[in-house]
Amino acid sequence: MLPDIYPKYTNIVIPPNIAPLNFMFTAPPEAGVVYFKNGDSELKVESSRNVEISINEWKNLVDSGDSISITVFLKRQNKWFEYQSFFWKIAKEPIDAYLSYRLIEPGYEVYNTIQLCERNIENFEVSILADNNLTNGSCMNCHIYGPKSNNISFFHLRGDKGGGTILNRNGKLQKYNLKTEGMISPAVYGDLHPDRELGVFSSNKIIPELHAYGSRKLEVYDLASNVFVVDFQDNCLYSTPLLSNDDNLETFPTFNAKGDAIYFCTAPKVILPDSIESLKYSLCKIQFDPETISFGEKVDTLIDGAESGLSVSHIKASPDGKFLLYSVSDYGTFPIWHAETDLNMLELASGKIDKLKNVNDKYSDSYHSWSSNSRWFVFASKRDDGIYGKPYFCYVDSKGRAHKPFVLPQKNPAFYENTLKSFNIPELSNFPANFNAMDIEKIFKRAITINVKQKYVSE
Repeated sequence: MLPDIYPKYTNIVIPPNIAPLNFMFTAPPEAGVVYFKNGDSELKVESSRNVEISINEWKNLVDSGDSISITVFLKRQNKWFEYQSFFWKIAKEPIDAYLSYRLIEPGYEVYNTIQLCERNIENFEVSILADNNLTNGSCMNCHIYGPKSNNISFFHLRGDKGGGTILNRNGKLQKYNLKTEGMISPAVYGDLHPDRELGVFSSNKIIPELHAYGSRKLEVYDLASNVFVVDFQDNCLYSTPLLSNDDNLETFPTFNAKGDAIYFCTAPKVILPDSIESLKYSLCKIQFDPETISFGEKVDTLIDGAESGLSVSHIKASPDGKFLLYSVSDYGTFPIWHAETDLNMLELASGKIDKLKNVNDKYSDSYHSWSSNSRWFVFASKRDDGIYGKPYFCYVDSKGRAHKPFVLPQKNPAFYENTLKSFNIPELSNFPANFNAMDIEKIFKRAITINVKQKYVSE
């Protein structure tokens, strides 16, 4: 029998550069001894509650071989019990060392206590990138890194005064108004081009409504949405009727690995909220030329929502161009409020869909990001209690197989029991962001905002 520990770090694959996987006994014994062994390296930890390893001890342990075995002995009612050993297999490929996330209370009614944070996952250091206590309590959306480095990243600050899209170019911050006349909203969901200073975004008219029945608390849906591209060098916005059709809802755009196509989700409009359960988004693709900033002449459907019976959202392409990772739920486009939401992975060469049974759990698994080497991804999961989202990491091996995920380690393994915040929209990066909350406060108060202009609409 395996020992009952939290987090459930049993029989998992870990990166060589992760922080110590500290854990605790869920039912504290009278005494406990844990033996760690990797090759010639051994470590003994005595504890009746928290099992914590120093950074130096952990590094020596990890560097000694490719698999750590853990054996637990617990004393209960004056008797010692030996439990079945478990392992931590160490992958050869590291994970990107920095993780940004929005730290927010999980209730739909609270948005005025939000921080954007960045964790160094090789240790336990946390930086505050933005704090809305410094921006008049304004809502702020997720921080999205550029695909290759921290030379460019962005997030949205909301509010009529001081709001806008904050673009970071190697520490130089600029505030953009990504809305032109006639648009339904400023930019909402988005992504950055792998090679150029281009962004692809959706514009959404979002409606939150409370459910009056069952265990569902909230439904969030779009009354209107479309997709456009912004060139941050000439400050122009580009669109096409194929991505801005009044009869459809287009959202969650992302570039492919080469940057010569755009993936997005789309669904035909239905009467809302009455027909919300028939709102099923498809996964689609349109070609894109970054040289001329022009779009293809047709839209290809990769996964049809109506045929599959599931709604696709939040697409992310692996940097090696092999996979698309996305969320599926019964309907709609706000997966974090749907307990049934799972992750799926599409192999682009074969068209095969992996339902990731080793990854998904009974509560929402969504909002994911790839590591730059395409061997790891992180996602937000509510698997512990159905309420609080936490960042989980998953290894994808050379054959494309996804392994059992594990939660972001904390110095104090009781951390997740004591925090009342959700980790929302986790994003991985090879480099740390080079700005902080004070920088964001300054630009929020600065009156200068760059307005984009709609240069043309391609036919």
